[in-house]
Amino acid sequence: MAKSDDVLVRFGQRVRELRAAQGYSQEGFAHACGLDRTYVGGIERGERNVALRNIEQIAITLGLRIDQLMKGV
Repeated sequence: MAKSDDVLVRFGQRVRELRAAQGYSQEGFAHACGLDRTYVGGIERGERNVALRNIEQIAITLGLRIDQLMKGV
């Protein structure tokens, strides 16, 4: 498993926190993003190196700009 200081882990934690704060289940969030639930799970666990287009879609779904999504990552 990835180390906690890994950018993929930090990004996944950020996505998980924002998703949960907005009341999305992982499945509901994946559907809203147009992504597979297992892919979103992999992102949140820091197992996926996410494509820029998917990062943009995640940000849009959360109502954020990409720079806001990346804050603290």
